[in-house]
Amino acid sequence: MKRRKFIASSLLGSAAFAMGNIDAFALKPVMDTADARKIFVYGGGLNRKFVSYIASLTGKSKPRICFLPTASADSPYSSIVWYRTCAGLDIVPLVQEMFISSYQMKSGFDEVLLSMDAIVVGGGNTLNMIAIWKAQGLDQVLRDAWNKGIVLGGGSAGSLCWFEEGTTDSRPKNISKIECLGFLDGSHSPHYDAEPERRPLYQELISRGELKPGWACDNNAGILFTGKQVSEVIATDNNSYAYYVDMNNANIREKKRKPDRII
Repeated sequence: MKRRKFIASSLLGSAAFAMGNIDAFALKPVMDTADARKIFVYGGGLNRKFVSYIASLTGKSKPRICFLPTASADSPYSSIVWYRTCAGLDIVPLVQEMFISSYQMKSGFDEVLLSMDAIVVGGGNTLNMIAIWKAQGLDQVLRDAWNKGIVLGGGSAGSLCWFEEGTTDSRPKNISKIECLGFLDGSHSPHYDAEPERRPLYQELISRGELKPGWACDNNAGILFTGKQVSEVIATDNNSYAYYVDMNNANIREKKRKPDRII
């Protein structure tokens, strides 16, 4: 597949800091492929090791990685946690807020995000996040970033958003189905091992045909997609897994995928 070409503008607006080279680690790059698009999804919230892994996927010595805290309504606390998570990693961490004014932000979202090496999406209310992104045209900007080869990733809302559909706690009372961006095929469930309602509901919705088959992640497990294909399963411990959930005749089937790598 021939990659689309874009002109990346220089970054204005968001301030960055970086500290040293503590805990940064080098991983072997993903094997050469005609499809340079990468999305790394993980089941839980911000995870320092996973952020370092995302940095390694860029192939850059000091990549610029932008955090989107939209799902938490641009909570300042989310941004603080992001910078704390990144402290000591050999990256340039930045934050792009969605609740902005024209007077304060003089660069377009496309100018900012298409100049990044990676984009990480935080957790929170997936439904509200996607609605805001579509209102601002960010859904298309993110697709352009993906097609350009900018690494995308995130956990919780930041993993769910890339699939066609999945389960969310974004509405009152009950976990429910949500339509997402559709960069990756099928459905998704984060927090598979951490929230008791997640696994049975996900399986029930797939068994009833209300959700497409798809991937689930324990909080400390993640999946790298190259293009739309699974390249690698990563975990930060020996007890976390990814799962492919589908139907086998009339029965729900859960295929446990052990990590290819523990980091």
